[in-house]
Amino acid sequence: MRDVSLSEVLLQRLDRGEKEPLSRQIYTVLRTLILDGEIAAGVKMPATRTLADDLGLSRNTVMHAYEQLLAEGYVVSAFGSGTFVSDTAPRTRGAGHSPGHADDPAWHQAALSGRGARLVRLASASDSQLGAFVPGVPDVSLFPHAIWNKLLGRRWRSPPPDLLTYAHGAGYMPLRRVLAEHLRLSRAVRCEPEQVVLTTGIHQSIGLLARLLGDAGQAAWMENPGYWGARAMLQACGIETVPVDVDDEGMAPDAAQLARPPRFIFVTPSHQYPLGHIMSLSRRRALLDYARQHGAWIVEDDYDSEFRFGGKPLASLQGMDQHDRVLYLGTFSKTLYPGIRLGYMVLPRALAAPFGIGLSELYREGRLMDQAVLADFIEKGHYATHLRRMRQVYARRQTLLRDAITAQFGPGWPISTHEAGLHLVMHLPAGTDDLGIAIAARTLGLAVRPLSRYYEGTAGAPGLLLGYACVPDNLIGPSFQRLVQVITPALEHRRRAPMTRGA
Repeated sequence: MRDVSLSEVLLQRLDRGEKEPLSRQIYTVLRTLILDGEIAAGVKMPATRTLADDLGLSRNTVMHAYEQLLAEGYVVSAFGSGTFVSDTAPRTRGAGHSPGHADDPAWHQAALSGRGARLVRLASASDSQLGAFVPGVPDVSLFPHAIWNKLLGRRWRSPPPDLLTYAHGAGYMPLRRVLAEHLRLSRAVRCEPEQVVLTTGIHQSIGLLARLLGDAGQAAWMENPGYWGARAMLQACGIETVPVDVDDEGMAPDAAQLARPPRFIFVTPSHQYPLGHIMSLSRRRALLDYARQHGAWIVEDDYDSEFRFGGKPLASLQGMDQHDRVLYLGTFSKTLYPGIRLGYMVLPRALAAPFGIGLSELYREGRLMDQAVLADFIEKGHYATHLRRMRQVYARRQTLLRDAITAQFGPGWPISTHEAGLHLVMHLPAGTDDLGIAIAARTLGLAVRPLSRYYEGTAGAPGLLLGYACVPDNLIGPSFQRLVQVITPALEHRRRAPMTRGA
């Protein structure tokens, strides 16, 4: 760029009416030109006196801009020769070898690591987290806000400083104490308060155990179909996930898989996600014995077992463990509201302290005030009262949704078990495009998830995950009727497909 051209560019871009000093404006324009490659490396900059005369400014104004560029390494000064654009100045967006502009999706793809690119490509988290028929989301409108606000207000009247700083270790001990007692009574979890580690939810719990107990390249058995979030988190931590088929009794590894023991075995034994099966007692015992023999860690995700509507009460798998091989995970996202971002792990005694250190080191935790309010909420009986109320609400809504499916498709239509949870699975005939149904449903303001997307490595059976928890009673029937508008054409297309192929 010739000296006169540079002066013209500066004259066009400088605003003498701006509050920002002119020296700073000159520096900003020159820096941008260098970064964009408009002024190439090695080019001699105009002398400060010459540029100042062209711009009608004092020489000191231009000198201050040059000095800033020199201090940041964009230019170098050779005594007696002048000022030159540095060879080490960033030459990005205008350079021919650049991978592209940062606004270009291809640029982001090239910038991501292999694990990052895979995570983004296979992402399953939905941008819709409320309404019909979002699975796994509670009715946040029924949360006892007034009670919570009262407890919160008491804490904030005179908050102790130690609740307002960083958390260190496994979390607020009074909450760990009341939570241990609750889990002993409701889930037959065998633990002391010192074994409870508070986290921001299931995902952080999985990330922490993967980093502290696993090394890159080690394997984790995953239920197939299973929870995509756990799979994504483990893979992002470098753990290889191995899909293991699920039958009516739970996870069913084959002979080849049994011959290669994994580091982790991820299961949802009390309410298999997403199919709803309950792991049989014999399968539980076999799994515990296998983990003991091979030193594997069983990760028990007890994500929604608080909402059980029928059948016998189920104890946790952790409560049967005699050899400290089970890592028990839970969350308050389903029982209270997702935005609270509080979960927990129950670990063997020897692991609890190291995990508390790891939690502080990796995540620099806080949320102590929220943990204190939750401890009060549980201790005063409000949590138990809320759970009883929500069980009744969700049981009623599940029944309403089942009745709507039966009324439309008949009593023999296959639906998942009714005993627990915040969603059910409406199974579809083989060959039905459940992904297409889910996409079409979004145009009607409905959020359903295709069952086939929960399978890894194999073509999944089609079906629809229908969440009923956050749908008001009076909207379940009308909302399902809207969904029928996209299910029926998909079923008709599936029925006609074999005839079309044979024609």
